[in-house]
Amino acid sequence: MLFTLSACKQSRKVELVSNVHGIKLLVNGEDFIINGMNWDYFPIGTNFTYSLWQQPDVLIKAALDSEMTLLKDMGVNTIRVYTSIQPKWITYIYEKYGIYTMLNHSFGRYGVSINGNWVPVTDYRDVETQKTLIEEVSKMAEAYKNTPGLLLFLLGNENNYGLFWAGGETEDFPDNEKEIAAKGEKLGRPMYRLMNEAAKKIKSIDNSHPVAICNGDLGFIDIIAEECTDVDIYGTNMYRGKSFGDAFEKVKATLKMPILFTEFGADAFNAIDNKEDQKMQAFYMIENWKEIYENVAGLGKAENSIGGFTFQFSDGWWKYGQTVNLDTHDTNASWATGGYAIDYVKGSNNMNEEWFGICAKGPTNEKGLYTLYPRAAYYALKEAHQINPYSKGVTADLISKHFSEIKISEALLKSRKNKTSLD
Repeated sequence: MLFTLSACKQSRKVELVSNVHGIKLLVNGEDFIINGMNWDYFPIGTNFTYSLWQQPDVLIKAALDSEMTLLKDMGVNTIRVYTSIQPKWITYIYEKYGIYTMLNHSFGRYGVSINGNWVPVTDYRDVETQKTLIEEVSKMAEAYKNTPGLLLFLLGNENNYGLFWAGGETEDFPDNEKEIAAKGEKLGRPMYRLMNEAAKKIKSIDNSHPVAICNGDLGFIDIIAEECTDVDIYGTNMYRGKSFGDAFEKVKATLKMPILFTEFGADAFNAIDNKEDQKMQAFYMIENWKEIYENVAGLGKAENSIGGFTFQFSDGWWKYGQTVNLDTHDTNASWATGGYAIDYVKGSNNMNEEWFGICAKGPTNEKGLYTLYPRAAYYALKEAHQINPYSKGVTADLISKHFSEIKISEALLKSRKNKTSLD
């Protein structure tokens, strides 16, 4: 698979290359590991109705300069951003900070506007819905196709979960296998088929950037294998705790595409101790990135990992409830998973949606800006990203050694001053 990008200022190439050593992404002819970050900008007291990109340019620039400096310093080379960002800001971020953008179209995950009417739950079987979504991605491809700094397109955000959840707030997933399978055939298959049509449409307009989908874990992977034959990258939001388990091998055996972790990570609030726990968060982050690096092409394991996007850069104070208590940093855990054993108790939730940031968020000033205070995970990941898994001489053993030498205790010391300043 080969994708060639020609930009206004210089010639670039974005390639997916597959051979006996695995599959990897190349940018400008060089191996490129995606050290990504889920990034957004929401001042305390705002929610999903706020858009940084609708603010004055002077505010946007100030916000970007503050946060991209931190991201660049920790080794992030790509951010995940939704389609409301204007192309000029993708280019600004790239040209000033060397950070690429993965552009995300939600593809009806939170509803869709059809003929001027808002439909909160997307039915991908509906002809008008299909027409609307294809038109939307077509416009996206036309608008962004020649944008310097654009790395790839992403469709959806764990849309398979949206087949079961009524809204955007994270919930526990149903465990009735028959119910899941039936809904997968009835609603999931049409959705994945449409995603494939969208990928083909995008590439008919812009064949310079790979197209990924964003799925929840490995849900309906067999249907994806049958329906998404024109999708280039399997993106997954995966929260399994310290290990991704069989994910690399399962994707390798089932799909003819690399795996990209579009979301993963851990919250910084201990549901048992009922207080912030930066050590716990940093531990899970390190373990996850270790596996992502170990499974890149050429190292003898699954050889299909091309990187990931840590979730997330700063706390989202609106995530629990979404429209209420926006000025309160909620400590309510809204879902549970036993993979995060440090604060898991059977029968109780342990995942705190408002505490996933590797940076804590300060109050908003009179200009509409705020300061971030890096947690221990920020400093631990800064150390993690010091190694390039594609560098000459790097082996799986060397990667394991590198990660084993990351001292969370030192990261905690660095973050302590930030916490004192915030408090």
